[in-house]
Amino acid sequence: MRKTYNQSKANLGKRLERLLDMTHLQYKNKGVADIRKVPTPVQIKSNNKGNITGYVTRGEWVDYVGVYNGRTIVFDAKETSVKNLPLDNLQEHQYELLKSWHEKGAIAFLVVEFAKMHEEIYLLPFKILQEYWNAREAGGRKSIPHSAFVERCDLIRSEGGVVLHYLKHLKGWRE
Repeated sequence: MRKTYNQSKANLGKRLERLLDMTHLQYKNKGVADIRKVPTPVQIKSNNKGNITGYVTRGEWVDYVGVYNGRTIVFDAKETSVKNLPLDNLQEHQYELLKSWHEKGAIAFLVVEFAKMHEEIYLLPFKILQEYWNAREAGGRKSIPHSAFVERCDLIRSEGGVVLHYLKHLKGWRE
């Protein structure tokens, strides 16, 4: 049986990823931060005279890691087309990596885009993510509602010539 996938779901997040890549180039060019996209891991099956075959494997990382203002930052980018962020959109190994790095002093967070409903992009600090994750583990809600983003998170906008100026929301973070 051939595995099929939803084309729109396959492209979910690509727009946000492109915006973040442009942002990171702007940050690097201005000397503000160095943030890199973590490559998608690929298992190579064969290499026949440069003709490589392989498949994407499950990564153990999040999307981005870097340094800003002398501190490590680590985050994942998520896009949702519904009125909340389903916690199932974040894989357990991604949550555990964010948690581990947060506990060791890194600035950990999610960048979340509400694509179809609001076209809004928010910075979700790890501590808020952790509250909802723990509540879900205890049998509670399985998603973070849009209203929580509006009330508790910073809305990311284009500013000062930077496509998605999210770093301004990290100033003074001492979690």
